Amino acid sequence: MKALLRGILAMAFFVASVGGLGQARAAVPEGGEVVVIPIKGEISTARFYFLRRALKEAQKDHAKAVVLDMDTYGGELSACVEMQKALSRVGFRTLTYINPNAGSAGALIAISTKEIYMAPISAIGAAAPVMPGGQEIAETLRDKSVSFYSNYFASVAKANGHNPDIARAFIDRNVTVTLPGGQVIHEKGSVLTLSAQEATRLVDGKPILSAGIAENLPALLKAAGLEGAEVREMEPTGFEVLAFWVTTLAPLFLLGGILGAYLEFKMPGFGLPGIVAIICFALFFLGHFVAGLAGWEAPVIFLFGLALVLGELFIHPGTILPGLAGLTLMICAVIWAMVDRYPGTPLVPTGEQLLLPLAKLGLTVAAAAIAIALLAKYLPQSSFFGGLVLETSQPPGASLPEGKSEYTRLSKGAEGVARSILRPSGKAEFAGELYDVLTGGQFVDPGTRVRVVAVEGARIVVEPIEPLS
Repeated sequence: MKALLRGILAMAFFVASVGGLGQARAAVPEGGEVVVIPIKGEISTARFYFLRRALKEAQKDHAKAVVLDMDTYGGELSACVEMQKALSRVGFRTLTYINPNAGSAGALIAISTKEIYMAPISAIGAAAPVMPGGQEIAETLRDKSVSFYSNYFASVAKANGHNPDIARAFIDRNVTVTLPGGQVIHEKGSVLTLSAQEATRLVDGKPILSAGIAENLPALLKAAGLEGAEVREMEPTGFEVLAFWVTTLAPLFLLGGILGAYLEFKMPGFGLPGIVAIICFALFFLGHFVAGLAGWEAPVIFLFGLALVLGELFIHPGTILPGLAGLTLMICAVIWAMVDRYPGTPLVPTGEQLLLPLAKLGLTVAAAAIAIALLAKYLPQSSFFGGLVLETSQPPGASLPEGKSEYTRLSKGAEGVARSILRPSGKAEFAGELYDVLTGGQFVDPGTRVRVVAVEGARIVVEPIEPLS
């Protein structure tokens, strides 16, 4: 057993190492490529998933810089905040090229990068929060949102070397922007919007916001000192939308996978529940892979754990340790798939990173426990279950003839012997005759004495008495 456990741990470490999971945090080396990420159209959760995926690929490939090629009038504030957090986690230069619009949420994403460049005809600003349809929000809620987010993005701007008062004025109409030296560039009364010329105007030798005006992307690269670097342009895919729904509904996919596996385990043969379980788990891992959360190593570890569990059940039952190790690996793989981790960060997730995955898993386990309890109680008595387990899903073999279909000879209290594993259905012998039977949900080994507790039409329900000596 000790040797087996050491082998399991060695295999898990090997998979993690090959998958790039064991890297320590390190500075991103210079000399890499410049990755261009288009931020076009409405800011949405799907757009955030695309940005996160692109940033993780850039970090993994040791990119020298990332340029957000931006043209947006805004969108979801929550997605904007998530994009800001993603940009704060990378270790390379981040630039925004406003070409030509960075309105509302776009302005806040732009100040989340270290450098901002603008097309000759472009604008940035006007980030006051509004309803999804563009209507004004209620006064109290507006005041709370403006107070919080204006100060939040002021701190973001300061961390990236931008004027925090400009970030406040983008959101709060009651902010006056005064530069060092006393020059006022914006009076309170309206939210701030800056043209390219205004944003690049020098005051005491420093631009108000934008580092410069660039006619196009090559001109930006030249102005930023990135001329000659290899440029790679990323493109969003329709799978980002799939990733949004899969990660949002992750507890439901996990629940479907667990319940499908439970029903498949209870029924003989391989059928619809097993197919449902495979589809649910496949969608779970695929969606998290596309969303930029999971790599290929998570499903590999999950499958390895599943193989250990199946081996425990069907090859070497009763050894316990391989099954426990496999179950542990499967749980760890599910949690790992939901952890938002960037290449180069420590292997062990932080408490903050684990909070949401553990909450989703806890919700799923609780729902699965309730559902399994209900299924164990009511499903064996249903005609649907009887039809599933008494058909040809467990075909007779040469040494175990087909069970009888005439049940009038048996009555409650009749005793017999299980001749196949009852899982919970199978075959039992009564007075020298084989019958198709099922239990109330428990498993019964072959050779166990059983007693009839109910004969209901085409169903014979039994319970174990005691093992034969």
